[in-house]
Amino acid sequence: MTAQRYKCIVQYDGTGYVGYQVQPNGNSVQTEIEKALKKMSNGQVIPIHASGRTDSGVHALGQVIHFDYPAAIKPDHLLRALNSLLPDDILIKSVELAAEEFHSRYHAMGKKYIYRVDLDRFPNPFKRLYTTHHPYRFNMENLERAIKKLEGEHDFTSFCSTKTDKTDLVRTVYEASVRKDEENNELVFTFRGNGFLYNMIRIFVGTLLQIADGLKKVEEIDRLLEVKDRRKAGPTAPSQGLYLVEVYYDEERLRNG
Repeated sequence: MTAQRYKCIVQYDGTGYVGYQVQPNGNSVQTEIEKALKKMSNGQVIPIHASGRTDSGVHALGQVIHFDYPAAIKPDHLLRALNSLLPDDILIKSVELAAEEFHSRYHAMGKKYIYRVDLDRFPNPFKRLYTTHHPYRFNMENLERAIKKLEGEHDFTSFCSTKTDKTDLVRTVYEASVRKDEENNELVFTFRGNGFLYNMIRIFVGTLLQIADGLKKVEEIDRLLEVKDRRKAGPTAPSQGLYLVEVYYDEERLRNG
C-alpha cells in the first residue's frame, strides 16, 4: 500500500526538552512523536519532518510537521491515536491529508513568533518557565520606535549567533511590534518574517530591552544593521519566553498577517 502523507500542527511546552530536533544529549520533541508513530505502526520507524528547529526551552503553539504513514487512516483517527500516546507536554492540534510533494520545511514561506516578558517586581513562580523576568522601569515610546526599525529587508548579521551555518544573513521582517499586556503585566513582542536566523529573535529582544531601559539609544538599531557585528548587539534573551506561533505556507497571509 502506498504511504499517505499527513500534515500536523503541533503544540509543545519546550521546558523538558533539549529542543525540537533529536539530540544526543537528551530527549527531544521529535523523539517523542516518532516514538508514538512507531507504536502505532507496529514497530516501523516513521521519520517526521518539521518546519524548523526550536532550541531547548522554546515553546510552540503552531509548529508544523509532516510524515508518510504506511497505511490509510482518517486524520481524526490519527489525531486521537497520537495524542493518546504522547506525553502531556506535547499536543497534536490538527491533522490533515497532504499532497505527496508537500514539505513542511521547504514549502514554508515564513513564520511568526512571540516573546513574553514578565514585568512583575518578583519572579512569578507560575510564569518562570514561560516568560523572561525583567522587573525594571522602561520607556515604552523608545521601545516602540526602536522595534519598528527592524521591519523590512536587512542583513541581520548583528542579530545572528556566530554559531550559524548560514552564509546569507539577509531576511525580511514584515512585522516587529510590542504591546503591554496590562492584565498579566507583561510585554509581548511579535515578529513575523520570511525567515529567522539562529537566535535572531532572542537577540532582538535582548537588544530592545537594553534600549527600553536606557542603556542604548533608539538609533542603536540603525548602527547595528550597518556594522553587521554580533558583538555590538545586546545579549541573547533566555529561551523560555519564546514561542513559535505560526508557520505560513501562503505568501499573502505571511505579508498581511
